[in-house]
Amino acid sequence: MLALRLLNLVAPAYFLCISLVTFVLQLFLFLPSMREDPSAARLFSPALLHGAFFLFLSTNALGNYVLVIQNSPDDLDACQGTAARRALCPPPSTHFCRVCARVTLRHDHHCFFTGNCIGSRNMRNFILFCLYTSLACLYSMVAGVAYISAVLSISFAHPLAFLTLLPTSISQFFSGAVLGPEMFVILMLYLWFAIGLACAGFCCHQLLLILRGQTRHQARKGVAVRARPWRKNLQEVFGKRWLLGLLVPMFNVGSESSKQRDK
Repeated sequence: MLALRLLNLVAPAYFLCISLVTFVLQLFLFLPSMREDPSAARLFSPALLHGAFFLFLSTNALGNYVLVIQNSPDDLDACQGTAARRALCPPPSTHFCRVCARVTLRHDHHCFFTGNCIGSRNMRNFILFCLYTSLACLYSMVAGVAYISAVLSISFAHPLAFLTLLPTSISQFFSGAVLGPEMFVILMLYLWFAIGLACAGFCCHQLLLILRGQTRHQARKGVAVRARPWRKNLQEVFGKRWLLGLLVPMFNVGSESSKQRDK
């Protein structure tokens, strides 16, 4: 349990450090390299379009990250304490989290990167956080590949060029052909690629469970859920204003869970 609580503190710090490093590289390396093109128009220059798109992705990722933490699942005080008091709560819809030391409604899982439980109130923000984190990492990887290609004059036309970039760069780094900043960017390329794929896979897995009307905790325990149309399952999580929430970080307004909470 001590290791889990320590991981609950280290993982958010790790995510914030990666976000800070990504922002610094975008601001001080990638954007200045795009401004050096004199043939680009001022209004629609590559630097301006790249900066605006990355700002959109990072704002949604960090905004939904904050909303996941602020919009915590309901803490059911009546279910805490002895085993007799916890027995009053229906097991399919509630779960006692040992890390948070509380009972949450429609518990899905505990996310160590947010240091918070994921449930009915913040599920939509969590999925959007995974989506935009994946897009921001993969887009940063593409921008980093363009930067490395221009600085080191490396062609990525061959499919295996990206896979062989790291071992080749390590040998060139120790020989002095590759400098420290370029080597750091190359290492970040693989980290962005891994985080982007992991978040994309996790996002797709969560969407599949939502379409089935099931949480990850229920799927792991083998709890059967009543069959409902997939549109109702999506509306229960994303609400009627799903398009607005997809573009701007906002609380889960208009969903079925928020309506039940207001009654």
